[in-house]
Amino acid sequence: MDKIAVLIPCYNEAATIGNVVSDFKESLPDAAIYVYDNNSVDDTVKMAKEAGAIVRHEYKQGKGNVIRRMFREIEAHCYILADGDNTYPAEYAPQMASYVLEKNADMVIGDRLSSTYFTENKRPFHNIGNRVVRNLINSIFKCGYKDIMSGYRALSYSYVKSFPVLSKGFEIETEMSIHAAYHNMSCENVVIDYRDRPEGSVSKLNTVTDGVKVLRKILILYKNYKPLHFFSLIAAVFILAAAALFIPVFVEYLDTGLVPRFPTLILCGFLTLAGIHSFFGGLNLDVLKQKNLQDHEMVLQEIEFRKKHHVSPKARNPGEGN
Repeated sequence: MDKIAVLIPCYNEAATIGNVVSDFKESLPDAAIYVYDNNSVDDTVKMAKEAGAIVRHEYKQGKGNVIRRMFREIEAHCYILADGDNTYPAEYAPQMASYVLEKNADMVIGDRLSSTYFTENKRPFHNIGNRVVRNLINSIFKCGYKDIMSGYRALSYSYVKSFPVLSKGFEIETEMSIHAAYHNMSCENVVIDYRDRPEGSVSKLNTVTDGVKVLRKILILYKNYKPLHFFSLIAAVFILAAAALFIPVFVEYLDTGLVPRFPTLILCGFLTLAGIHSFFGGLNLDVLKQKNLQDHEMVLQEIEFRKKHHVSPKARNPGEGN
């Protein structure tokens, strides 16, 4: 098992990957540096090998798919996750790793937004999107993240081996942040300088399509992680709609003793039933959520046991005691 493993997902980063690998080798001379190529058609693989990286491949396209492969294959006490575009200075990696190795942090985020991101980044919609996503997640999940979508992170062994990667693309950072907040993991923030991509390096992030994917991911995780809140809001919409339709019918009944709009009254009944079903559906899912949280704590204990005793995942039954 490596003490520190630097994980760099890459797709057509020949212009920058050599410098990125060299910088991390200088900042973390004892770390193993892995470059995972994601079907590059330029000289990314060649430049990474020449710089001294261990090069592996993920043939299923998408950053989330690459990170899934990395997390499955690499065993390390601390993982440094960075992009291959030379926007994240390697000089901050030792400080970020120290939080994991010495202070038991599960995730350390390289915070661009508190430093130079908004002046260095030349894409205004990316700036707006980062603010929107940060405020939305902090509001929904009651956390205090400074930078939700940073690709520069230090992660613990427990975090990596307990994180179920579901995202396929650039929404992976959002998923990682919400996973840590939901499971009450220890998170730290390190303010870093951000550099915009150098000339000749092209971003693969599409502001509109990837932005929609991120917002969709937030909605899905909100439903999955806070089902009672989510379905209570839906229930409230149904009940309020039923009340708005029912009040005129009821007032008319008080005035005349008649109910001439029977279809509206029937619709009110169905909307009320839908609201009740939504609420109790969310309540049932909330019970399952609590059970999943308990199961996750047991998984963390199992992972910590494997880490301390260097036991392979198949060598010990999950049901056995410590």
